[in-house]
Amino acid sequence: MAEFHSIKVAELTKETKDTVSVTFDIPEHLQQSFEFIQGQYLTLRKMINGEDIRRSYSLCTSPLENKWKVAIKKIPGGTFSTYANEELKEGDEIELSEPAGSFYVDVDKETSKNYIAFAAGSGITPMLSIIKTHLLSEPNSTFKLFYLNRTVKSIIFKEEIESLKNQFFGRFQVFYFLTKEQRDIPFLNGRFDTEKLNVLTKTFIDIEDTNDCFICGPQEMIFLIRDHLVEAGLDAENIHYELFFSGDSKKDEKHIAEVLEQKVDGTEVTIIDGGKEFHFVMEEDFDNILDGALAAGADLPFACKGGVCSTCKCKVVEGNVEMKINYALVESEVKQNLVLSCQAVPTTEKVVVDFDV
Repeated sequence: MAEFHSIKVAELTKETKDTVSVTFDIPEHLQQSFEFIQGQYLTLRKMINGEDIRRSYSLCTSPLENKWKVAIKKIPGGTFSTYANEELKEGDEIELSEPAGSFYVDVDKETSKNYIAFAAGSGITPMLSIIKTHLLSEPNSTFKLFYLNRTVKSIIFKEEIESLKNQFFGRFQVFYFLTKEQRDIPFLNGRFDTEKLNVLTKTFIDIEDTNDCFICGPQEMIFLIRDHLVEAGLDAENIHYELFFSGDSKKDEKHIAEVLEQKVDGTEVTIIDGGKEFHFVMEEDFDNILDGALAAGADLPFACKGGVCSTCKCKVVEGNVEMKINYALVESEVKQNLVLSCQAVPTTEKVVVDFDV
């Protein structure tokens, strides 16, 4: 069962014209349950106009700060992001689920590592958590951040980033790239592309001396950077990324169509959640297990429903399913029969999935 806690908003700060940061007042008796690892996210839940709206937002604070804060950028047509930026007030309550996510590497206080990070827009939120934690916990490690925005005024957390540069002088470097505002240095104008990445990997990034890379932004940017770094010699296992949202590429559309052709109508589904079983039959109107289960009355964890956040992750213990898209699970998880229920299309007459994973 999806477990949420009603939490009061302690502070709201307008970071940019279209982005607000929200700090939550986690009660002392829940703070142990809400302990988090750098790079993890919270799922926020609110009834808006009679609809149960859930969204996942990365924590931008370090676990060492004992503070729970997220940044929410207003998206055109976005129900939750519009509510957060225009209606939410200090003292209001929002339901939160406990921190989750695997966008991190373990901290080693005895280590000396060199990290790099690429972020676009609000992709800075998990990066801040990651950067602060490693620089504070690993006194001999370094970080280089390559941060893409439209204009200087749209740079989220710019003051805090500059403060970190001063605090960790010599260990933390930042390079700002702008798409809608011209800089004196032409190289810093425009989006990341092959030409820029060639310059970066030959001049700014020592691939052989780089331990881990973090990337957060839109799909096209992430895969471009990932593939270029691998070609430059960085081990793919040391490249960690988190998407804003799933893409709608033609490749995705083709794969989705192929998966839906394998769908078995009327599949008998058993959900194991919290040690209890929930049984239902997939209706023709639904193509994935999560939507079918919710329509049948199940209470399951979910957030983005786009194959990105992994909140709805479960394990297939009987039968078979095919995922339409998957941007959240790594290969080792897929080999363990883990799937995203929001993307899991049943392909056998009976399917049993376990959410207690």
